[in-house]
Amino acid sequence: MDKPPPSVVALMVAWIEDHLDDPLTLDRIAAKSGYSPFHFSRLFLVEMRRSVMSHVRGRRLLRAARRLSEADLSLIDVALECGFGSQEAFTRAFKRLFGVTPARFRAGFSLDPFEGQFPMSTDPITTMTVERLPDLTDLSGFVVAGPARDFDHDTKSDIPQLWSQLIGTVPFEGQVEGSASYGVMTSLNRDEGNFRYLAGVEVRPGASLPRGFGSVAVPSATYAVFRITLDGGPIHLQMKAAMKDIWCRSLPESGLEIAETPDFERYDGNRPLTVPGATIDYYVPVRT
Repeated sequence: MDKPPPSVVALMVAWIEDHLDDPLTLDRIAAKSGYSPFHFSRLFLVEMRRSVMSHVRGRRLLRAARRLSEADLSLIDVALECGFGSQEAFTRAFKRLFGVTPARFRAGFSLDPFEGQFPMSTDPITTMTVERLPDLTDLSGFVVAGPARDFDHDTKSDIPQLWSQLIGTVPFEGQVEGSASYGVMTSLNRDEGNFRYLAGVEVRPGASLPRGFGSVAVPSATYAVFRITLDGGPIHLQMKAAMKDIWCRSLPESGLEIAETPDFERYDGNRPLTVPGATIDYYVPVRT
């Protein structure tokens, strides 16, 4: 069986590796990929689980670690090669990624364990399936309320905690009748990969919310809808795999243009998500 062709993200990861010495920006990398910065940053974040520029910095720091172990260079020389303006800034970034300072690393740490801290790819294993529903869906605007927090690559595994908080609070006064719940992503920082995630339910405009709840006004929009059928395993791993499939395969193949408004997950509550065959619909706003 022939191997599938590499994804655009895989191609760009290889291109970035060959151009680490060049001035790299998200706009330049996205232009090389053929996608808009917004669209490419989403593709990259889903497949690599980190932002484009975080990947660039991490790979440059990994190369700097090799330079520290292979050459008798001063720390400031390595810092400047890595694109940092000062040794202090280089030391802070190096310690955040590797857990030790450049000087301590040079004193005898092996490089091999650190390659795994910033791998070139990642691929969770699951048997869930993703199907794009045949028709685009028009939705009027609505308001979702629930617990919300800011996340990044290192903390997004804590998202299920928000759902636990929500389940312990619903139903509440002001909630629209029905069992549907929503996971809404907003405030995406395309450079850093940070975002705000809200786990909530639909509420009436102006409703008084439980203590600690936030709200998101989802505007009227046209959506491509992807049905995720779960396999009964860990939900967060299946959602990671589903997002990769949607953003790295289904959406590029569709030719649709993504709108810069919130995308969201919708769970109808008809079947527990831990039961094989349960579904989550993922709504991606598109331009028409």
